[in-house]
Amino acid sequence: MSFQDEPRHRAQEYARRYGLVLGEELGFGVHGIVLTTESQHEEKQLAVRSALKAHRREPDYCRERDVYLRLKEHGVEAVGRCDVPRILRYDDELWVIEMTVVSRPFVLDFAGAYLDYSPEFSDDVLADWLAEKQEQFGPDWAEVQSILGILEGYGVFMIDVNPGNVSFGD
Repeated sequence: MSFQDEPRHRAQEYARRYGLVLGEELGFGVHGIVLTTESQHEEKQLAVRSALKAHRREPDYCRERDVYLRLKEHGVEAVGRCDVPRILRYDDELWVIEMTVVSRPFVLDFAGAYLDYSPEFSDDVLADWLAEKQEQFGPDWAEVQSILGILEGYGVFMIDVNPGNVSFGD
């Protein structure tokens, strides 16, 4: 069984339960797999597209679900100039979150985020992390820091910060 098989099976079961058709893979990583979905609205014959994230582990799913619910509670659809996916539906049994599809610039992937507290790291770890992020983002680092500050104002502490999760598409 490959690294992606279990989350893919979860996504397939979710699609079956909610009458969705799975589409292309948008990404995968340590927390799970993200696929596009399509549903058909019979009365208008419109195909509605969404993104589906199927998680590997329940704690990661719960963290991400709770972050998206917090952002929804505050009506957050963008942070700075970056769009944030909106949660549409979720399944606590399958560890799947269905959300809107966003284009760059965006902020996404909150499976590694924390709510209401930031985990403690040593000064050395923080210094290494900061140097790595400054190198990864270059001149965009100040804007990324601003986005992280705005998220922290909602109690969301994003730890997994990389150009795949905070992307400007410039």
